[in-house]
Amino acid sequence: MLKSNNKTLLSDGHTLIESLSIINYLEEAYPKRRLLPKDIFQRTKARAISDVICSGIQPLQNLKVQKFSRPDGNLNFEWASFWISQGFSSLENILKESTGDYCVGNEITMADCCLVPQVANARRYKIEVSSYPTIARIDKALQDHEAFRKAHPSQQPDFPKEVPASFASQFK
Repeated sequence: MLKSNNKTLLSDGHTLIESLSIINYLEEAYPKRRLLPKDIFQRTKARAISDVICSGIQPLQNLKVQKFSRPDGNLNFEWASFWISQGFSSLENILKESTGDYCVGNEITMADCCLVPQVANARRYKIEVSSYPTIARIDKALQDHEAFRKAHPSQQPDFPKEVPASFASQFK
């Protein structure tokens, strides 16, 4: 088995890593539960929003980057807050043109799967998510969805017990 600090999914004896590749696997393995819209332009929009989140926002507040960005190895809240806010400003504008109930129209897509953990990270870094009303509205709708409640990290069997209760309870 592959040892990794990355997001990991074990399926049929295979270890799959990284969010977007796992989402693409799920899309292909379970076509009845689509994470990409049928319309090619909406599919492209879902992929683009996912890329903005996973490539443009998330890496800059990743814990490894955070600790590296400070000589003392502690978290750099100012750095993370700045980059998340910049990314959310851009994302808010993008979502205004594609949103319905969720990131792309009225069906849950891979973009929504990417948004929820990024909003959780924003809260961890004390970002006022309500400053981004489209992001906040979509996140609220997703938090009310059973699949997202069940998928929360705190609901997983390998969730560490030493994680602050404030993080574990963010989606309950």
